This record gives sequence, structure tokens and C-alpha cells, in this order.
Amino acid sequence: MESYGRLVNFTSLGKKVLAVGRNYRALAAEQGNPLPEKPVVFMKPTTSYITEGQTIKVPYASKLLYFEVELGVIIKSRCSGVKESEVDSYIGGYCLVLDMTARDFQLEAKSKGHPWCLAKGYDTACPVSEFIPKEKVKDYSDIELWLKVNDVIKQRSSTSDMIFSIPHVISYISSYITLEEGDVVITGSPAGAGPVKPGEIIEAGLADVMSMTFPVA
Repeated sequence: MESYGRLVNFTSLGKKVLAVGRNYRALAAEQGNPLPEKPVVFMKPTTSYITEGQTIKVPYASKLLYFEVELGVIIKSRCSGVKESEVDSYIGGYCLVLDMTARDFQLEAKSKGHPWCLAKGYDTACPVSEFIPKEKVKDYSDIELWLKVNDVIKQRSSTSDMIFSIPHVISYISSYITLEEGDVVITGSPAGAGPVKPGEIIEAGLADVMSMTFPVA
């Protein structure tokens, strides 16, 4: 078994979270959007991380908070301009991620042609699981993601529905942005993303590998 050393503390080690939007075919169909021609990339600050035992908080003035469950890829070592065929050697492990979104902030910003940093980057917007060793994920190209709100299933899909594969996403991002040890690349949400309210409980999981639970306040 590989030794993961400092990577188990990725939330304090990494410097950034790179994220990909609209990366599942069913989600694009659900939203009535055409399939993107290249990955749609944005960032979340590491200050938005929370872990189990902490609470997701609705950001000030937001009236519409959305959940999105995603597979996170944890970068093993510094890399830039990586070929798709080389990507696996830079993957140090995985985590499950909730890409929480102040949807009303996002919709308003989009309608004005403005960036939507606050919609994705507010404090508590990036709940993550503990570190998942590489050997626990046998095939990242076909593993189930699921999410429940108050024990009702809301999202259930496989990474096989991705438009852009994990090697393609990481290669594409590294062509522009150098990735460093402990950075996390979150790879998109399947269909079914939707609203959650204070007092509700989100539970999400990666197949039968692990699950995590976060309350909303």
C-alpha cells in the first residue's frame, strides 16, 4: 500500500481548489444546455473547506442554496502541462466534495455578465470528506456518486457520465494553472442538484467506499 504522508491533511496542505462545471451529460440535458466544447473551470478558496462535525451555513442574504456532490482528485506533486497519459502519476488520492452554491447569487451574476465568485466561494461552500487512498477507488471513470437530503435520494449517478474525463480535466487545467501538492480538482456534479434549507441534513457517498453527513444552518 502506498504511503500518503502529508496528503491526508490536504485541506491545510493545498493552496487551491479547481472546479469544473457542466461536466455530466445528464446535467446538461436537465438544464437544457448544450454540451460544452471544453471544460468550464472556476476556483473555490481553501477557506471554504469544512469537514465532518462542522456545519454548512447559508451565506448572508442568500435565499436559494444548492447542493452538488462531486468527486475530488487530490494532487500528489507539483505539475504543469501534464499529458493525459501522465495524469495518473500525479493523483495522490481522492475526496468526496459538496460544491455548495448560492444559486440566487450565481443567477444574478450570470444575468449581468459578472463573475460569480461569491456564489461558489463563501465560507463553508466546500464540505469535504476525509482523504480517500487511491487503492480504494479501483476505477475513477465508473464509480457511483450519491446524495440524500433528509434521507431522500436526490442525486445518484456514475462518473461514467462525465463529458470530460479526469485525465482530460487535469491535463487541461495544468496547461494554464500549475497544480501543487494537496490541491484539489473537483470534477463536476451529476444531474439532480437542487435546493437545501436550514435544518436539513445532507448525506453523500462514493459508492460503498465512504459516506459523509453535514447539517445545514
